[in-house]
Amino acid sequence: MPYSLHTLLDDTLAGHRLTEEEAVRLLATRDRGVWEIAAAADELRERKVGNVVTYVRNQNIHVTNICKNLCGFCGFGRRADDPEAFYDDTDAIREKARAAAARNVTEICLLSGVHPDYTLDSYVDLISCVREEAPGTDIHTASPDEIAWAAKQSGVSTKEAIERLIDAGLGTLQGTAAEILVDDVRRVICPAKCDTATWVRIIKEAHRLGLRSTATIMYGSSESAGDRARHLAILREIQDETGGFTELVPLSFLHENTAIYQKGLAPAGATGREDLLLFAVARLFLDNFDHIQISWGKVGTKMAELGLLSGGDDLGGTMFCDDVSTDAGGEGADYLDPAEMQRIAEDLGRTLRQRTTTYELV
Repeated sequence: MPYSLHTLLDDTLAGHRLTEEEAVRLLATRDRGVWEIAAAADELRERKVGNVVTYVRNQNIHVTNICKNLCGFCGFGRRADDPEAFYDDTDAIREKARAAAARNVTEICLLSGVHPDYTLDSYVDLISCVREEAPGTDIHTASPDEIAWAAKQSGVSTKEAIERLIDAGLGTLQGTAAEILVDDVRRVICPAKCDTATWVRIIKEAHRLGLRSTATIMYGSSESAGDRARHLAILREIQDETGGFTELVPLSFLHENTAIYQKGLAPAGATGREDLLLFAVARLFLDNFDHIQISWGKVGTKMAELGLLSGGDDLGGTMFCDDVSTDAGGEGADYLDPAEMQRIAEDLGRTLRQRTTTYELV
């Protein structure tokens, strides 16, 4: 006899570790039980991190949109001969890094297509020049897929590639390129990216070398509730082993300008119900994560506030620009003023605090 929802949530708050099957059940909820799940997640959030809402003062720097992957869910990547393709040289990156430093950011996030000509030296040079122009900032970059490509291009192991990036100044690793860690889904939405096993192996290597990383999930394209639960389970297993993830960053699929949506292979993104349940179930399922980030650039500020009532405790970063989201069709994804974050936090009776990339309060 299956648990009632009320019993399952009570048991989870009492220490029961949700199974994948139970997570699927919660993710599939379609009635007012959504609010019960959100309330349980919010209670657990309060127990774990209190009533503080955090954010990081960061800036994205987009290096190039030329990409070997051209994933179907992405509206950002371009071929080299595309008229909209761009590639910033080192001088342009230095100028952007100086501008970021002048804004007193604590994190610079290098975002890039996986350029087919990039080698490990390319990434080392990028990181090194940013470190020179913005000393003391956390350089947050290099997904497992980028590391796999750089290592292959340069004929070294992925472990050696990570070590060289650390020497160059890499501060924390982007846990992106995860999308959904189910290969049947990856073959549809990102067939040119590394497979699940490679992503997991590289993240573990990075954690063992002392690098912290985010964890991400890109949901709302062509995956099932079971696929989402499997993905969360893989992240939980890694965290059990390494403890290297700083937070989960759920990324709601922005569909408008993407190939898989235009070809009818994906719906028009996640619904509001799915957004709230992903936040809440992630909080309840990932019992070894302290932080669940609500990406305002993906869901908008009103849904982000509801996310903070559904297990979320972090608003991500100021960003200053997010071409990846805006190119996919996201509106207002460029910059969120901390004053607006303050308004959101105060509306919930919470305190806004600035943090570093690794969640030390500033």
